[in-house]
Amino acid sequence: MLQLESMVEKLNATFYNSVDFVAREISFPKDQYAILCYYSSMANKKDVQDIVNLLKMQTTVNEKEWDATTSSQKESYNLEKLVEYVCQGFTVLLLLNSQEMVRFTIPDLPHRSPDEPTNEAIIRGSHEGFVEDMDVNLGLIRKRMRVPDLIVKKVTVGTDNKAEVYYFYLARFANQDNLTELERKLNLMKDKIDGLYTSGQANDFIEDSPLSPFPQILNTERPDRVFANLSEGKIIIMSDFSPNAFIAPVTLFSFYQSPDDFNSRVIVGSFYRMVRVFSFLAAIFLPAFYIAVVSFHYEVLPIELSKKLKLDISEIPYRPIFEALIVEVIIELIREASVRLPVALVQTIGIVGGLVVGDVIINAGLVSNMVVIVVALTAISSYVVPSVELNTSIRVLRFPFMFAASILGFFGILLGALALVVHLCNLNSLKSPYLYPIVPFDPKKVKQILFRGKHTKSSPQPSSFDPKGREI
Repeated sequence: MLQLESMVEKLNATFYNSVDFVAREISFPKDQYAILCYYSSMANKKDVQDIVNLLKMQTTVNEKEWDATTSSQKESYNLEKLVEYVCQGFTVLLLLNSQEMVRFTIPDLPHRSPDEPTNEAIIRGSHEGFVEDMDVNLGLIRKRMRVPDLIVKKVTVGTDNKAEVYYFYLARFANQDNLTELERKLNLMKDKIDGLYTSGQANDFIEDSPLSPFPQILNTERPDRVFANLSEGKIIIMSDFSPNAFIAPVTLFSFYQSPDDFNSRVIVGSFYRMVRVFSFLAAIFLPAFYIAVVSFHYEVLPIELSKKLKLDISEIPYRPIFEALIVEVIIELIREASVRLPVALVQTIGIVGGLVVGDVIINAGLVSNMVVIVVALTAISSYVVPSVELNTSIRVLRFPFMFAASILGFFGILLGALALVVHLCNLNSLKSPYLYPIVPFDPKKVKQILFRGKHTKSSPQPSSFDPKGREI
């Protein structure tokens, strides 16, 4: 039989004598002993005391009356399992006489209230958001999805710092091929990483082409958006430490849909969806178009505008590509600084950056007025995208097009556009076509790219998981 004192010392040594680790001795009649193990920083102290009080009233540790206070699970003693349970926030009762242990589920982990995510704010609709607690997040989803076939599964990943990854789907709508592909990738991730520290690690394993500039997983913190995508047969992936939900498979056009589209009237929702699609083209091609025009193709402009533009850039001492790059880099520096600085200083950075870009560098003769207008319109167009991931991708993509336009003009833009389309056609999300319903072409679904249908005649939005379509 394990000795009480030596076992307490062994447990403290196993947990490196951490000040918040508790190994509490509990004695029973008939020379029976137990040790209650938990982290005081992760366990609910009131529930722990309730367990202690209940155990002190027991005549023997073999009775199962502890189930009256909290859920528990009894199993054979295993030190490795005990360490894993305690590190996850469970309270473990070690029974020395029978060499068994009982795991109590009474964690008290801190988490935020489910407030609306700041990076996905909407005008109308639900204002709840996910938090860093999986039980709360699943509750927010099940509150909306009141059906029994919402299946939730869990995979433990990591060889050292283990983390739990959850994925869930509707059994009647989810595509089995997509589900099999996701499970294969999650199983591959199990032993490939020491621990799951950021959501980006999961992205690299789940995406079909992690080196592509285009995200193949939709990231959201909105329960209503998750609900809508579950109804379309998508699969949701979440971890137990992050408020982000990953949606797959998706198409390129999924990133341009917003909950506001469906909360607004039909015409209004369709109009803003068209605006977003147009902003995608403007954010990528507008700076390249400007460089191509002023470098090679003045003839495409009206004579009056052409003369004014030539006069405006005549004093600039370098080529248009460098002029555009100066302003683009300044805009990116201002954006990055506004993200990293405290909120109290963001407005100051905006004012200083506006003065520098809008007035000082123009008066200094470093750039022309027209390039400032073009870059400002490009920045605004890129921020219209509802998805942060695609937003950053677009900002990166415009630089190759700018260089192509500076070398070959419109022909360079055409070659770049052709390469972009070929890349999108070959891109997949969980082995499903990324450019659907354009490739493969589905005329019934194409109109949903720009137009939001009436709720009285609802059908799924363009989806890559089932090219044949499915009525809900």
